[in-house]
This record gives sequence, C-alpha cells and structure tokens, in this order.
Amino acid sequence: MPAGPEPFGRPTASVATRDRETPAWRQYLSAKADHPDCVVLFRLGDFFEIFGDDALEVAPLLGLTLTGRDFGRGGRVPMCGVPRQSLEGYSARLLQAGKRVAVCDQVEAARPGGKLVARRVVRVLTAGTLVEESLLDPKTPRRCAGLWREGDGFGIAMVDFSSGECILSFRSGANLPQTIDGVLAAWDVAETIVAEDPMGDPAVAIAFTVRPPESFNLEIGLGLIRDGGLEMPDGEFCVLAEAAARALAAVSSHGANGLLSLSSGLLRPRWILPGQVMELDAATRRSLELTKSSSGEGASLLRIVDRTRTAPGARLIRGWVQSPLIDLALIQARQTAVRELSDHRGVAAELRKVLQECRDMERLLGRAVHKVASPQDLLQLARTVRRLPLLGELLADASSSMLGQLAVELAAAPVELAATLESALRDDSPATARDGGFIRIGFDEALDRISAGGAEARAYIAGLEAQERLRTGFKALKVGYNRVFGYYLEVRGTLDHSVPEDYIPRQTLVGAQRYVTAELKSHEAVVLTSRERAIEREQAILHSLLMQVSMQARALGQAASAMAAVDALLSLAEVGSDLGWSMPQIDSSRALEILGGRHPLVEDAIGPGRFVPNDIRMDGETERIWLITGPNMAGKSTFLRQVALICLLGQMGGPVPCGSARWGMVDRIFTRVGAQDDLSGGRSTFMVEMSEVAEILAHATPRSLVVLDEVGRGTSTYDGISLAQALLEHLHDNPRVAARVLFSTHFHELTALDRLSALRNYRAEVAEEQDGAAVTFLHTIVPGGADRSYGINVAQLAGVPDAVLVRAADILAELDRTRPLATTAAPVQQLALPLSSTHPMVAELKALAVDSMTPLEALQTLADWQRKAGGQDERAN
Repeated sequence: MPAGPEPFGRPTASVATRDRETPAWRQYLSAKADHPDCVVLFRLGDFFEIFGDDALEVAPLLGLTLTGRDFGRGGRVPMCGVPRQSLEGYSARLLQAGKRVAVCDQVEAARPGGKLVARRVVRVLTAGTLVEESLLDPKTPRRCAGLWREGDGFGIAMVDFSSGECILSFRSGANLPQTIDGVLAAWDVAETIVAEDPMGDPAVAIAFTVRPPESFNLEIGLGLIRDGGLEMPDGEFCVLAEAAARALAAVSSHGANGLLSLSSGLLRPRWILPGQVMELDAATRRSLELTKSSSGEGASLLRIVDRTRTAPGARLIRGWVQSPLIDLALIQARQTAVRELSDHRGVAAELRKVLQECRDMERLLGRAVHKVASPQDLLQLARTVRRLPLLGELLADASSSMLGQLAVELAAAPVELAATLESALRDDSPATARDGGFIRIGFDEALDRISAGGAEARAYIAGLEAQERLRTGFKALKVGYNRVFGYYLEVRGTLDHSVPEDYIPRQTLVGAQRYVTAELKSHEAVVLTSRERAIEREQAILHSLLMQVSMQARALGQAASAMAAVDALLSLAEVGSDLGWSMPQIDSSRALEILGGRHPLVEDAIGPGRFVPNDIRMDGETERIWLITGPNMAGKSTFLRQVALICLLGQMGGPVPCGSARWGMVDRIFTRVGAQDDLSGGRSTFMVEMSEVAEILAHATPRSLVVLDEVGRGTSTYDGISLAQALLEHLHDNPRVAARVLFSTHFHELTALDRLSALRNYRAEVAEEQDGAAVTFLHTIVPGGADRSYGINVAQLAGVPDAVLVRAADILAELDRTRPLATTAAPVQQLALPLSSTHPMVAELKALAVDSMTPLEALQTLADWQRKAGGQDERAN
C-alpha cells in the first residue's frame, strides 16, 4: 500500500520501510490488516477518513470528493472522509451497498503537544450484527443466521443481536437450498454465516459470510444453549439439534468479531421444532401480501393487523404473521387471551395507555449489555421498567392462563434497578456520554468533590481580577488566558518594582507585563483537570450502571418479551373489535367452513360495508376440491386469497374477517396465484408456474390448503388444459397429497371432472343483460360451472376500441364453430409410447421417484430421453 497522507505526519518513502512509517499510519495499517474485508473508517480529528482502495471504491457510492496527496517515492494515496457526527448515516449507506465497516476511533482525549492519540477498532458493522438505533428499523427484526450441515440436513441458529432473541431449528430432506431460503426469508435474516464449504457451494441464495469450520464449535454452542436455560431435544432430533448448536457458536463468534457479546443473560434461545409453526414459501408470502403490498402501494396484511403501541410488540406480531401456528393448544391459548381482552375493553384501554409510554425495552437492554448504551438509553430503560408492574396489575385477575403467566413475568420486572438508574441519571441525560454531564449531583461523592473543586477554582479565578486590583491598586490589571501560558495577570506599563513579591514574571509585551502566582497556578490546575477528571468519573459510573443492567439482563429480557406479547395480543383484539371480525373454531378435523368470508386487504381498500362476502363449506373428506370457473373481474382470485388469508389469520390465534368459521388445522398454505417471471434466473413465466406447482406437489399433505389460480394459462390451450386436468386428478387421487384445494380456471372444459368424487364445481356469478351484450359481475361464488369467460365484455369495460371488440366476437364465433373443445368427459387417452416392456427407457421410467424430483431434474431427464430417442426439438421457444 502507498505511503501515508499528510495528516499522519511526515511523508514516508515506502510503507514497506516499517521504521520510516509514522505511528498513526501504523495504527491504520494495523486496523486494516485485522479487518481486510471491511471499509476502515479511521478517526482523525473531527473526521473519519478512508484511504487507498477503500477510498476509490466508496467515494462514488457515498458521493464524497476523492482527494489524495503526494508523498515522494511513496506515490499518491487516495482518500476521502466523512464528518464524525455523520458517521452512522454514511455507515448505513455502506451497509446498504453490501459493505462491512470497521470503525477505528480515538479511545482517549487529544493530548497536548500533538502527541499520538490511542486508536483502535471499536465496532465492526455487518448486515446481521447491528445494534445501533439509527441503523435499525424499529418494527423489523434484523437477524444473523448460522447454518451447519449434518448429513442430509442443516442446523439453523437465528440471532437478533439487538434484542438477544435466538431461534434454533433444523431442516432435512429434499430441496434443502429452497427450504433454507424460505426459512431465512420468513424470519427476516439479514446475514448468514456458513462454513467454508457447507455443501460444495453455499446453500443459501441470500448474502452470506464465510467463517472457518472451527467457529462452529459444538461445546461453545451447547454452553450458550444451556446458559440460556434451554434443553436440547433428544431422540430422532438429537444430531440435527447439535448442528443447530454449532451454528449458534458460529453466530456468536461472528458477533465477537464485531465486538458484540452474546451473554447468557441477554440471549433468549428457543426451539422451533417441526410441527410447531407453519412454513410459507416465497410464492405464498408474495401472493398473499403478508408484509408488503405486491404493487408497492396499498396495504399489506401486517399493516392491517398491527395496532401495537411498542416496537417489540410490532416485531412480535410481524413474526406471527410470517409464521402462523400449527400447535392446536397454543392457538387456542392465544384465542382465549385475545377473546378476554376483547371482552374487557376498559382493562384493554388502560393497558394500551401504559404501553404507549413504554420504549423499545428489548433493544435498550441489548445496547446496555453490548456496552454501547447512552445515558439517555438507560434512563428510558428505567422508565419503561417502572411501568411494567402496572401492566401486571391490570392483568392480575385475568382468567386466561396465557395472560396470567404474562402478568407474573411483568410483575417480576426489577424495579429496584430502575430506581438505581433514575437516582443516578439526570432527567436531561444526553444521547452520548462523550461530554459527561449526565450524573445527578449527590449520587457519587467522588464526582461531587471533583465538581465542587472545579467550581471553587473557577469562582476563585472569576473573582481574582477584582481582588488583585484592590490589593495592588492597579486599576488596569486584568486576568487573561491563552493556550501557551494558561491563566495570567496582566499589568499595564513597566511596574516591576511595585508589583507584589508573589508575582512571577511570565511574558513582556509592549506596554504591559504578564505574571502568575503560585496560588493562581494551583487553581488553574484544578480548573483544567477537573472537567477531564469529572468526565472520567462519569464514564466509570456509567460502566458500573451498565454492568448492573447486564447482571439483571435475564429478568429484564423476560419482562420485555412479556410486554411485547401483551401488546401483540391487544393488537389482535383491537382489530377484531374495530373491524367486526369473529373468532374461528379450529380443531383436528379436515373440514373447512367459512360463512360470510371477506378479503381483509380488499375490504380495507374499498371501505367497510362494500365488500361482497362469500361462503365455503367442505368436509375435507367427501368434498375437498373446489373447481371455480367464471370470467375475469368476477372475484375468483379474491375468493381464493381470502380463504387462505382467513386460515392464516386464524392460526395466528386471533379473529378473522367473516361471520363465523370452523376448520381443521392447516399445516401449510400453498398458493400459485398471479404471473411472474424470473428473468435473472433465466426462467419464463410458465417455467416459474410449473416450478411452483412442483414444489406444491412435493410438500403438500392431507392437512394442507392448496390455492391454484389459472394453472396452465402460460402455454397453448391444449397443453394448459392437459396439465390442469392432470394436476387436479393427481391432487384428488394421490392419498399422500389429498389436500383441501381451491382451483380457479378459465378452462371450462375441466368442469367435466365432477366425475371425481371429492371435486365440486363452483362459479363466479354474473348477471347478463341485452342477450349477453352486457354483464354485471356479482362477485359471489355459487354452485355449478361456467360455460363462458366473458373476456370480450371485460375488454369492453377496459376501453378496448369497438372495432377490435367486434372483430374479436366474429373470431370467437368462428372458433366455437370450427374448433370446439370437448365439454363432456371423454375416454382417458393413454400416451402412446412405441416401446416394449423390456425397453431400457421403460425400466428407467419405472424407477423414477417422480414425487421427489425437482423441476430442473425432470427437465434434464426429459432432455436425456429426447437425446436417446434422436429427436432434438429445433423449434424456437
């Protein structure tokens, strides 16, 4: 690297010549050597400077002016800088650009005479290890995940360093990369830690950080889990649970590299085992608009159900939306708690009033344990802790077991610690401890003595001028100060023979003399050192307070979690009451009955009372597939989504938008709704659709809810009908899949499949006028199949020119006359294969595990067969 720039001192000829490097430049080189994968921000005075290749790369990203200086044979070193007070803003922009940031700050006050100031890296910022308030979204967790492969599975540990929340889990089976990606996305993972070679190449598609395999230390991971008060699963899960422990050790190591500590008090680990929460794939989360609108505007489901008053409550309900429950007992416990809060509106109102005054206790605690909390943070923590017993008192008489347990945890909040913090910190405590001034007078005797001594010395100097004028009779005498001599007494004229004997000459000026006295120098020393000593003492007191908070971290963390749970439950109760939702009955059957169901997002958009409700009744046994036909704009897709959303909301443990509902617990919700391509992945819209269908068929179970909207529309009509019919038959006949299915289509020919015993035809109703020339969409789902799609009528509503519409009607009539598609059940046509039963391709076909094949594997197999048959398709796609 080139020689150091001027701020580091005298230019050097070569960095390689170590004995000729300036000390500050060596500090920078040491920091960069320790963090070669980071952009090093190096503190010089009031700026953080960036040098060399880092400067060349980030200057355009941050919009900074790139400068540089010549240092003889050492060449020119590029550099740019950001103001100290703007550090976090620029750091956030670097993180958004995918960079890691090492902050090398001064760790002592500037020394007189330009002496070298001690500097060290005080923080390493990465996407998954942020705890600073300005770098975080208060309503969204920011987790760092670790992955460790063990056999055919992965152990997963997901940690939010800002709050101490820790989720441990594991996955195994086919299509692991897609499964892991779905888990990480559902839990808001910002960074993933993997070993150097977890499975030939990284198993995740999101940003990842490679750590050496020794970071995945089993004993360290087991120790963290044990210290967090959690037991390890046994039996069949033992090996994969140990993989999760290794993953946790790697996350802890990564945090330590960023100068964060996963202390046993802060870390709150919990297992999420198979069968506890519902997993939702990316397509389902996107099509149901769980956390963001697909259009980028308008409501998401989260926005509708989030009525929380605190940031921890908002993060918790976000997690409930993304991972509904499939534990029937826990669903019913939440329902009971929400129902009780709904019934006792007075208590609920008082709870909300208290919560409104609470701050983000989880993250305040996290910053305290990580030793980056400000005095203001500690004061806010204390004031929030003071309010928690009030929440407990309001819930003390609750009949719900969940609310009763939360009341106990809230009552156990360490209010004595809050009292200590409030007695130590001034009400106007600053957001930074750098300049002191945050400890109350009377809290610490040593600090009071320092402050009193400084005040006395300043008072002495303030009154010295009048005192000396009176003593000496020199009316022009004055007290002054400069950085070279400090405080002095200035006497005009040449009066050496008449000044008091204790005056010591210091400087001669034209027409004046400057003196000092031993007493003045003594008070000066007190004045000049008292502020520094006071700041040092306040910093020591702050460190002691942070240690006291850390010692109570477990109790504080439990109370913070209880506060968040109360807030989230209140939110569900408030939504249900305000929007007229009802509590569903969820049991172990396979039924699905929803009366007066409404789509929450559409209803929110159009206003109350305008949405047309619809019913669904299926027993899940003799009737479990609804084939829904009808025109565009008639409400088919809305109906499909609303059923999925109602099931999801219900299994969050709260009310749902309908008159009444009962269903057997759903283990997974799958949706294939809407058209979306994947250009960056080289996949067409139809390929994406088929990939999603394949995923559904591979993972759906008899307890799943499968929502399929217009499958097969992305290819030719006959291909589309063939695929749609085959898919319906598979969902009906295969006992492993046998899910509850809602299937909408414009292929009216499929209505002939009512020969399948568990399939029923339904349609989106329309009212025809003027012999079909005009239609009104009624948005109701009624029994029976449709025989028209009314596409030309929809085009007319959209404003397509009349000439086009007339021509389209003529073409449609001609097609109906000359190329009618069959509308009755035809004999099943077997695919003719001119192969004998002994042909090797027949044996290969019989050996295929079709249900477990990925879409790519299926295409590769077909391509191999085509090549063997000598028939390469040369047609353009």
